[in-house]
Formats: sequence, structure tokens, C-alpha cells
Amino acid sequence: MSSSPEFQDGTPVPVDRSERRVVTMRGYVILEDGTHHQISLLDLSYEGCGVETDAALTVGDQVKLSVLSRGAVGAEVRWVRDGKAGLAFIPPEEEERKFWERKAERVATAAEVTMRRRGQTNYRLSVNDLSAHGCKVELVERPAVGERVSIKFDGLETLDAEVCWVDGFTAGLQFDRPMHPAVFELLVERLKG
Repeated sequence: MSSSPEFQDGTPVPVDRSERRVVTMRGYVILEDGTHHQISLLDLSYEGCGVETDAALTVGDQVKLSVLSRGAVGAEVRWVRDGKAGLAFIPPEEEERKFWERKAERVATAAEVTMRRRGQTNYRLSVNDLSAHGCKVELVERPAVGERVSIKFDGLETLDAEVCWVDGFTAGLQFDRPMHPAVFELLVERLKG
């Protein structure tokens, strides 16, 4: 049984939770503004987890928790203290789409990129619209929401991304790191020509 987190004065953090299993896993927490921070998962249950991170989390924040090779899940911050936080998982049917709202207007494109799913071979697919933060693609194979993929525009470095929605054979991808505005502008100019 893991010990309950305590405030600096020794009083326990008031949380209502089921028994958690002690784990040691690395991953990321993605904030609503799209920034991501490395985390260490400390304990885990079906309802939530404890993490250690340098992210500036606030009670009530809705975040995405992404553990490498295990996908991503929505979560709400329940408590924060001394670089640690307790997260309660949000059931998929209750997750608000606002987390995945676009951070910038997208530019209509008719480009092709190379996409790679983890452990799969590369394949070419079409990109319908694009922003510095993500894109919409026409799928050959259907990935799962939260799955990690890599895409490559000709002449640019590979971009790591997360699948944030799938609808039939189209999907929305959010890049782990937004493209630099100058790189994005050059890419858009090249795709128009």
C-alpha cells in the first residue's frame, strides 16, 4: 500500500481514491495550451495516478497524460504539492473536445507526407490542411486516438505527433513541437507552388 501524499505540515492531502500500485514510468503531461512537460508516474489505479513533474499544474486543470508506447488519456489535476500531483482520469465519453481545439487557423493544402506508426512501415498519405501545430490527414491505416506517429514533409525533419481524433479515414494530428513560424511559412509557400 502506497503512503498518502502529505502537505508540508504533515497533514494528509484530502483525496478520495482507490488503492494505487507503485510504478516507475516516464511520459509527458500535455497542458491545454499545447505545451508538454516530462513526468514520472509514481503510482497508478484505474481511476488516476500520482506524478512528479516540473510543470506548473493547478488544481482543476484538464491535461492529457501520455505514457510512452501506451497512448494518452485525459485527466484532471486533483492536488498539487512540492513537484508532485494527483491526477484523476477522465472517461473518454466525458472528455471535452475543447482540449483539442485548434491553436491556429489551418491552411488548405494538397500535400503528401510520409507517415509512420510505431513498429510499422512508412507509407505516403495526403494532408488536407495544416498549421504550425498540426494537420489533418487522409488515412491508409486507421490509428487509435492517442497513438504516437511520425510524419515527414519532403525537405523537413520528421515531426512526432499524437493522433487527437479519428473520423472514418481521416485523422487530426497534433505535433509534439510546433513548427517554427518561418519554417511553416516556407513550407506553405512551397506547397502552394
